[in-house]
Amino acid sequence: MACCVANILVAGIYLAGRPNTASHLVYEFATSRAHRVTQRWVALALEGQDDCDLPFTVSICTRRTPKFLLVNELIADAAAFDWILLVDDDVELPPYFVDNFIAFADRFDFALCQPARTTDSYIDHMIVMQSSGLLARRTRFVEIGPVTAIRRDAARLILPVAEESGMGWGLDFVWPMIMEKAGLRMGIVDATPIAHRMRRQVTGYNYDEAARGMSEVLATNPFMPRDRAFTVLETYV
Repeated sequence: MACCVANILVAGIYLAGRPNTASHLVYEFATSRAHRVTQRWVALALEGQDDCDLPFTVSICTRRTPKFLLVNELIADAAAFDWILLVDDDVELPPYFVDNFIAFADRFDFALCQPARTTDSYIDHMIVMQSSGLLARRTRFVEIGPVTAIRRDAARLILPVAEESGMGWGLDFVWPMIMEKAGLRMGIVDATPIAHRMRRQVTGYNYDEAARGMSEVLATNPFMPRDRAFTVLETYV
């Protein structure tokens, strides 16, 4: 699938000294043939600075820090890129992921989107599970991780993330309000599913802190109720 050459920023955080797929991710993102991909990674090294030598590591953090505080530092120049990809360190990508995924995002005019997850992945919200036989779905919900793609026009509206958001819980119910108001489309790409099966959610951070952050996010921003957010508006085959 052909599309225009895009400047893409991959912003990721990896847990140094713990099993992760960061090396695989760095390699796969570097294989893009259609786009100019810049990678920036933060090593979260809570027990010292071992295993922090991943290519494109731009900083090492040695104390527990909310995810989006680190992400905001990586994407300070977001306006210089056509796409921002926010990436966790425990997913597996299919070959040629970037080129295929961005091609589908362009084809269906998604300003905020994510790849679907394979059926053997850990899944909190069933709407993100790969739907067999579909290329993509237009939805009102795009999860904050483990891979989230934000187009330049959407990035202007939702980045940087407010510091009180912490781990970002709840943002995926705030974002659809912003996107719909701006007339921008959201979606899930089923044709390029990723596997998220290395670590269960909430194994690398504190649940109570993340939940408090979510309460703050939803108390201070208009948000879409779950039953409305978990809606498929269109399907593409």
